Amino acid sequence: MASSTALSFNFSTLSTHFKQNQAPLRGICNVNSVSLPSRGIRPGSFRRLRVSCAAKPQTLDKVCGIVRKQLALPADSSITGESKFTALGADSLDTVEIVMGLEEEFGISVEEENAQNIVTVQDAADLIEKLVEQKAA
Repeated sequence: MASSTALSFNFSTLSTHFKQNQAPLRGICNVNSVSLPSRGIRPGSFRRLRVSCAAKPQTLDKVCGIVRKQLALPADSSITGESKFTALGADSLDTVEIVMGLEEEFGISVEEENAQNIVTVQDAADLIEKLVEQKAA
């Protein structure tokens, strides 16, 4: 007989912990739980489960606009949070220019080590949210 237990994660305890310890989750993360059905899940099929708090939609939209402008992409080109800078045709100089544009737009400073970790548009938006929150604190 197959097991009918679903895989479930509850973030309310984690969220409470972060709020009590003044971690910068305010306004960024609003996920309370994630449930995955047990059907079709084989033991060992999950090698890694990534849980992240995504940037606000307006931040992501601004980042997409800056990337589109810096790379001179057509207005109808598809840029999403999952878009990789390299897939959009950016080289290392383009990426530096994108980061400079983001710094100017959001009034932040991105450290070189943080800039090197930016691979996708979502990575950039998430980092901006974090830096803007830190600046406001």
